[in-house]
Amino acid sequence: MSDPKDSTDELAGSEQPFVQHLMELRNRLLYGVIGLAICMAALAVWPGPSGLIDLIAVPIRAHMPPDAKLIAVGVFSPFFVPIKVLAMAALLLSLPWWMYQVWAFVAPGLYSHEKKFAIPLITLGSLLAYVGIAFVQFFVLDKMFGFIQQFTPASVAATPDIASYVEAILSLYLAFGLAFQVPIVVVLLVKMNMVSIKQLKEFRGYFIVVAFVIAAIVTPPDVISQLALALPMCLLYELGIWGSHWFVKNTASKPVESDESPK
Repeated sequence: MSDPKDSTDELAGSEQPFVQHLMELRNRLLYGVIGLAICMAALAVWPGPSGLIDLIAVPIRAHMPPDAKLIAVGVFSPFFVPIKVLAMAALLLSLPWWMYQVWAFVAPGLYSHEKKFAIPLITLGSLLAYVGIAFVQFFVLDKMFGFIQQFTPASVAATPDIASYVEAILSLYLAFGLAFQVPIVVVLLVKMNMVSIKQLKEFRGYFIVVAFVIAAIVTPPDVISQLALALPMCLLYELGIWGSHWFVKNTASKPVESDESPK
């Protein structure tokens, strides 16, 4: 009768020198920058920096007089603002590629049952970021500018500066893109045993307060944008709790079976 196999750590012996880790990190960063440069070149050809500016200006132009335009106060704004928008658009377009580089860097240190669900988490994180940004572009900005324009006196011509406008909406893109990562953060906290699902449920009331405080800090001083950020965060927190049940259950490592059949 053969002896049963010893259960061994599948990562045993896979450790790499620190210098090799640095070289791998350098390579992944280089691949990410190359992907970013390709996306910038593609967007520069179509729709081009001017086309991107026209796209992000749609929400505010809808609440301006038909013949009104955004203005450029700074001397170099007509050059630097389109380049900034082009770079941010390329970064968003290349986000899945950057996430893949992160995955490729950390994958050697993950167990097989963790690798199985790492890519779905990365994909979901990218998708949630896109959903958050699309939510800003097609809903939040329109409602926010509509609310603000109601307080503009008839004797005042609302002609925002393009640089300040781009800075404001990019900060909203970033805020909503990060806020929509709440389910991913919740799942990871549970998976790393930093919190339990029971504790998350008990923290639910506090999180609602935290969500509204964050929304009040990172959004403009209007009720529409604050509610538009706080309410999805609360819903995504609940989604994270539900996802933690499923994720932890399906990523639990299985015990190593013996070669001997039970008697």
